[in-house]
Amino acid sequence: MSRSKWLRRLLAGTCALPAIGTLLSLSRRPHWIFRMWDFPRVQIATVAAVGGTSYALRFFRGSAADFAVLLPATAVVAWQCYRIRTYTPLVRPTVLRVRPEEADADNRITLMMTNVQMENGEHARLLEGVERANPDVVLAVEIDDRWHRALEPLFERYPYAIRRPQNNYYGMVLLSRFPLVDPKVDYLIQADIPSIHTRIRLESGVEVTLHGLHPRPPEPVRDQPSSPRDAELVVVGRSIGDADDEPTIVAGDLNDVAWSPTSELFVRLSGLLDPRAGRGFYNSYNAKSRLFRYPLDHVFHSKHFKLVRLERCPSIGSDHFPILIELQYVPGAEVEQSESEKRPGDEKIADEKLEQEAHDAATGADRPKE
Repeated sequence: MSRSKWLRRLLAGTCALPAIGTLLSLSRRPHWIFRMWDFPRVQIATVAAVGGTSYALRFFRGSAADFAVLLPATAVVAWQCYRIRTYTPLVRPTVLRVRPEEADADNRITLMMTNVQMENGEHARLLEGVERANPDVVLAVEIDDRWHRALEPLFERYPYAIRRPQNNYYGMVLLSRFPLVDPKVDYLIQADIPSIHTRIRLESGVEVTLHGLHPRPPEPVRDQPSSPRDAELVVVGRSIGDADDEPTIVAGDLNDVAWSPTSELFVRLSGLLDPRAGRGFYNSYNAKSRLFRYPLDHVFHSKHFKLVRLERCPSIGSDHFPILIELQYVPGAEVEQSESEKRPGDEKIADEKLEQEAHDAATGADRPKE
């Protein structure tokens, strides 16, 4: 085969693979082979754009075969850009910033969300990061017994805590300067996957409901589907949407990207807002790869809050960057900000996800394969 033919086939394949992945991502099936394509939308669009442009410049002659290569590549770029548009400056932010005249320190809460990576032995880097950021609340996941001991220097500074270390990558710790009201740990979907739920009393006396989550991810190595993750997000999203209108924050490593259908469904079911919308991706994973980074660590909140600041913190040696957010409860903010609204069919999709998890739990398919 000549070099020209080899290059032409290579570029055609470079256009075909993103098209296949995009088609697979349109399925609602929870198998990882479908859900893995939800993550790299930026990378998929980039590969399709580079492959299509290179093919057009080198080989396009207007034949049917040329159009068969370039039209799908063009459609892929357009579709993937459409899916991530919410997190670009092309979209107006859904969360307003606090105006100077609204500043009220007693109604503010600063939260650091971090996945420490259980095997990460650089404990001092997290302690230094907390010292530098000085958050009011720290939510840390993948906390095992070793990490729990390493966090002891923080326990005096943060007298209110919920600690559930586990040696299975799903331990959690919540540390707070503010009093916790009715704190509890639930196992909503699976008996070894905890979640934290509490109210936090701010200096002003306002109580904020906080949900800390870290569901299992879909992944190929152990043939893990997304069904337990999807079900947990549906359960929490519905509970928030059905509750009284109250200040609420959801934080955690959701093992899902902000632009996935499941995350978008969660936002609509709960009515919460995403402060990243219109501001950027705030990619938190993988901290050890510049090429493959996605927004896996999330903070959603109700329309009662306005944004003071949102940052991705420096590395702590984990495969996740910590995320830092400062919010202010602003009376009347719910009038200025519109909550996410459900679409026709959302409840049916949510029911399907719960039914799928029930089926997978009954058959053992929702557990990672050894």
